[in-house]
Amino acid sequence: MKTHNKLVKRLLLASVLMFAFAFALVPLYDVFCEVTGLNGKPSLQPAEVSAEVVSERLIDVSFLTHIQGEAPFTVEAEPTVITVKPGEMNHVTFTAKNVSGQNRAMQAVPSVSPGLAAQHLHKVECFCFNQQAILAGEQAELTLLFYLDNELPAEIEELTLSYAVFDISGS
Repeated sequence: MKTHNKLVKRLLLASVLMFAFAFALVPLYDVFCEVTGLNGKPSLQPAEVSAEVVSERLIDVSFLTHIQGEAPFTVEAEPTVITVKPGEMNHVTFTAKNVSGQNRAMQAVPSVSPGLAAQHLHKVECFCFNQQAILAGEQAELTLLFYLDNELPAEIEELTLSYAVFDISGS
């Protein structure tokens, strides 16, 4: 019987430690990504407008959207690729359509590749800052207003801004 008590205590301790480790993973991952520049998580806060444009440098920026799960939306950027100068304000329009027969809400979650470019991409206005309610069968024009700062590493000549689109109607 004593052997079983010892085993139960060890298993209970192991379970508590595993739970604590799992609970700590998300903040640890965020710290790791911030330190290393991995994961391409851009800021979700509006940025200040840039005052200085570097006219001799050009960077290609591509826009992708990925509809997650069974979300009843189509979302496309127009244009899908633009060439920008650091510090220059850029405007891109995304067209979102609710292809279902019900009023729905969507949320777009951005990521940047390469990840090191994320801290240099500044969104002044972005549809990803807020949830977007779209009526059944309706289409909406969504705005992205952004610039790349002048500190973008010279080896980065192109980057991709990708949005994962989620149906949050049941939230």
